[in-house]
Amino acid sequence: MPGKLKAQFLCQSCGSISPKWLGQCPSCKEWNSLIEEVVSASPKKVMNYAGSESEIAVLDQVELTEDIRIPTNLKEFDHVLGGGLVSGSVILMGGDPGIGKSTILLQAICELAKTQNALYVTGEESPQQVAMRAKRLQLPSDKLLLLAETQVEKILKHAKASNPKMMVIDSIQTVFSDLVSSAPGSVSQVRESAAQLVRYAKQNGVVLFLIGHVTKEGTLAGPRVLEHMVDTVLYFEGQNDSRFRVIRAVKNRFGAVNELGVFAMTDRGLSQVANPSAIFLSRLQTSVPGNVIMVTWEGTRPLLVEVQALVDDSHLANPRRLSVGLEQNRLAMLLAVLSRHGGLSSYNQDVFVNVVGGLKVLETGADCAILLAVASGIKNKPIPQDLIVFGEVGLGGEIRPVPSGQERLREAVKHGFKTAIIPKANVPKASIAGLKIIGVDNIQGLLAAIF
Repeated sequence: MPGKLKAQFLCQSCGSISPKWLGQCPSCKEWNSLIEEVVSASPKKVMNYAGSESEIAVLDQVELTEDIRIPTNLKEFDHVLGGGLVSGSVILMGGDPGIGKSTILLQAICELAKTQNALYVTGEESPQQVAMRAKRLQLPSDKLLLLAETQVEKILKHAKASNPKMMVIDSIQTVFSDLVSSAPGSVSQVRESAAQLVRYAKQNGVVLFLIGHVTKEGTLAGPRVLEHMVDTVLYFEGQNDSRFRVIRAVKNRFGAVNELGVFAMTDRGLSQVANPSAIFLSRLQTSVPGNVIMVTWEGTRPLLVEVQALVDDSHLANPRRLSVGLEQNRLAMLLAVLSRHGGLSSYNQDVFVNVVGGLKVLETGADCAILLAVASGIKNKPIPQDLIVFGEVGLGGEIRPVPSGQERLREAVKHGFKTAIIPKANVPKASIAGLKIIGVDNIQGLLAAIF
């Protein structure tokens, strides 16, 4: 006998449930985010991801099976995923509208459909639109199965009939379930639809891709629990005025976190960039004050990135501090450290810092590069183009080591750099042919090595 229906109020921002309507969510403090939904008082029984009754087992006696990686024919995409796809894995991809989420997944699944049974489920576009895109990109689409459907129960019915090994849902915000009465795209609909799809993928060993919308702030729309349910979360980054796109793994149960893949948008879709460091280096003919090359660490590989700083006299009561691709609060902190321990003040000057190529550098190894770029701008003295730098700066003016120092140095040598200024603790015991290494342990030593 069906359970009695009751009403509850669900927060569209954080997913918390309240028995009555409130103007402000008690959990996330968002205003006017609670909406009413009707649910059954007796929830239905749900099987676990294994599709069987749970039993207690000794951890050491659990049978292990080696994960076989399935390549996608896109090496950069495989690199971000940790070496390829794993059967039964669920991958969530988010990004701005028009950045290329559907394009790259259509490219990948068309290649996989040559050897694997693959299904592309579209909820936003008609089958004709998807076919036109595949034809324009000249993709091998003769083996790919296509379904235009938004009801999750019907999607699973067709999936069980066709038995795909790869499946793409475009997008999860358009899918809805009959078990929930709220509108498609709501927190409860996204959560219930994703739960059913994830359960199907785990029980049948299907590689499932979910395309997700993002909010104006750049975060994935829907409940936060969506990111916890999946195995991998990928973010598509890029700028409208640049043809380069970056895919970053912010969660990966089968590979490294913060792994980075670089692509270029062409008339044939997204093509992988063989040498990502080259697109972030301008290599000007003459040295310019404020330009510094650093080696950042993204996931499991180093990248050479150019950091630019512009320092100019300010006519404002509060001089501007602006950073693009770097954390703004950290820039303000580094300027204070430079003034206190380096003797270079910028209290009456505007400071602008930029990372070339639109890349976002999140690690603290960029501190030394930022300081040198600002110091070069203040003194109006250029830094040699064959110099690279990396290292973290502490509040006491000390230069702290960063992980994977030798790998960063080897990447610099491959690109022809002759001199490296690094933390003294990162100086390798054996010298590296063709590279002069200068180890520093404080800001005074860092500035003295250049100026």
